[in-house]
Amino acid sequence: MKAVFKTDKGKVRHHNEDAGGIFVNQDGSRLAIVADGMGGHRAGDVASEMSVTHLKNEWEAAKDIITADDAEKWLQDQITAVNDILLEHATNNAECDGMGTTIVAAITTDRFATLANIGDSRGYILNESGFKQITEDHSLVNELVRSGQISKEDAEHHPRKNVLLRALGTEKTVEIDIKTIIFEEGDILLLCSDGLSNKVNLKEMSDILLNDDQLDVKAGTLISLANENGGEDNITLVIAEFSEGIKG
Repeated sequence: MKAVFKTDKGKVRHHNEDAGGIFVNQDGSRLAIVADGMGGHRAGDVASEMSVTHLKNEWEAAKDIITADDAEKWLQDQITAVNDILLEHATNNAECDGMGTTIVAAITTDRFATLANIGDSRGYILNESGFKQITEDHSLVNELVRSGQISKEDAEHHPRKNVLLRALGTEKTVEIDIKTIIFEEGDILLLCSDGLSNKVNLKEMSDILLNDDQLDVKAGTLISLANENGGEDNITLVIAEFSEGIKG
């Protein structure tokens, strides 16, 4: 397995409210995370950073995540715990009232990848079937598309594109989408915040992921393209490639 994490504040924002990383547990399995924080008075970066820190600490202490069921249960339990932590922090710190974060996280082993997401940070897979999004956005605009009220083309430029229907840390109970996919030799997983997906289209992402560059170069190219196309938001991504026998 090869993987890279990169984040950039973009060309407009004064600070970066995204967080994330790639973490290894005691069995050598990886947890990749992208979280896009939101909330006034810089509380967004508090929410995203607290979420990543909790999951990192719990993952690095974890072992025996062998099956997809193990991975799904771990993500369900730990992201639910993060939700409680964020709510308690916001209750006790007035400046953090209303804070929250999106999250997309993936546990990758040598047999499968298990993804969890809340909000509009996304997961994509590039494999022999092509390149496609494998998470569902929890946004007002995506719900309008799903119900047939607007087209996907309309959604790209909708004035309420950033309105989320679900986020981590904003409600007492949180619904988490969790799914497991087969992860095979040569497959590439991309996790990203909407700072990338709003600025770089599917074909551009696919072309960059398919080129012969090293993963860190591909990540830098994706971020540069998002910035060239406006860079109005923070841009954060993880690229993970299944390479047999390669550690790191």
